[in-house]
Amino acid sequence: MITPMRCTWMLTLLMLASGVEAASTMRCSSNLVSLDERTVEVERKCGAPASKAQTGYQRSGPINRRVELPVEEWVYGPNNGMYQYLKFVGSRLVEIDSKRN
Repeated sequence: MITPMRCTWMLTLLMLASGVEAASTMRCSSNLVSLDERTVEVERKCGAPASKAQTGYQRSGPINRRVELPVEEWVYGPNNGMYQYLKFVGSRLVEIDSKRN
């Protein structure tokens, strides 16, 4: 029989084993970075990333006025073995992922 406590324990272990977290904020020293911030704001709060890469383009807007926005990935870390991966679309932060190596 699986008790609620055992189920909670198993879910916690599964989350820890995955090593990947998605977040809506990231701490840089005493600063907090949130989704929808601009690249310039993130760099001001966190400094230069360990690496930057343009990974492609994403189309945006109505069909008759399509605009291609650049997609970039920034990597910060390692900080205590944790890397933070930030995805920007058109200079706006849209995703924050953390992964322990």
